[in-house]
Amino acid sequence: MAHTEDLSDDVGLRAAYAAHGSELYRFVLRGLGDPGLAQDAVQETFLRAWQAAHRYDPALASVRVWLFAIARNVMLDVHRRRSRPSWAHAMEQGGLEARLDPVDDPTEHVLARAVVGTALRELSPEHREVIVETYLRGRSYDELAAESGVPAGTLRSRMFYALKALRTTMTRMGVE
Repeated sequence: MAHTEDLSDDVGLRAAYAAHGSELYRFVLRGLGDPGLAQDAVQETFLRAWQAAHRYDPALASVRVWLFAIARNVMLDVHRRRSRPSWAHAMEQGGLEARLDPVDDPTEHVLARAVVGTALRELSPEHREVIVETYLRGRSYDELAAESGVPAGTLRSRMFYALKALRTTMTRMGVE
């Protein structure tokens, strides 16, 4: 299904929809909680993917990850539109400031994990290991040093360069 990666034409877009449409719908439905809005958001996701097909780089992320990133942005836009009070209503309630607090969105966490997982695969095994063991598994440098035989100072240095490489990779993927 190599044609899935060319979203600029009808065949590629249809192939991507067939491969990922239902999974995107379930993802968006969990985030929005409304079947009609979820259908609209998936359509908007594929429209944006088609419009931005020239920016897609298969070397940075799979079509699936790229589509989920677009879907996340669409959901955020929908949440903003839904939670934006009218000016008249906001003035009756005492201003806009209290109504614009950010909402904790569980879809953010799901997407972040997928993006970080893709970015981690781009790192060298040594860099990936130090990030996984210390950040994700909560192990200390000393504990990891004792197990691996690599000095703790070397592990700290690897962490520095691993995080730098991870930031660079995520920036290339379009993640801020």
